[in-house]
Formats: sequence, C-alpha cells, structure tokens
Amino acid sequence: MLNIIGAVISGLVIGVLARWFFPGAVAMGWVATILLGIGGSLAAGLITSRGRRDFQPAGCLASILGAMALIFIGKAIGWG
Repeated sequence: MLNIIGAVISGLVIGVLARWFFPGAVAMGWVATILLGIGGSLAAGLITSRGRRDFQPAGCLASILGAMALIFIGKAIGWG
C-alpha cells in the first residue's frame, strides 16, 4: 500500500515539475498530472535500463525529462 502512495506522491511532484519546465501552457487536471509523472518515470526507467532484463528505476531528472517527452508527444498528436 505504501508503494502505491509513494508512486502517487512522486508522480504528482514529477508531473508538476514537468508541466512547470515545459514551455507553453499544459492544460490538465490533478489526476492527469499524477499519471503524467508516473508515465514519465516508467518511460525514463525503460530507456535507462535498455537491454537489461531487470527494470532499473530512473532518477528524478530523467523522470521529469520522460514526462516532458510525453507532453511533447501528446501535443504532437493533438491531445491538449
């Protein structure tokens, strides 16, 4: 249970930071921001553990960059 709470809190922090650093307005609610942060962490973790069988969690900076990449991809395909 604490893992889920930790993921939600870190997802919120990473999502807020990604939205703050991303140039331009990013219109989304709190739930979408949390999911953005969690998705950014997962995307950065997959990229940083490339080729290895065990999943390595990414650091905070990599997670923020992953979330910013998700914002960029979302805007490129027309979301938001």
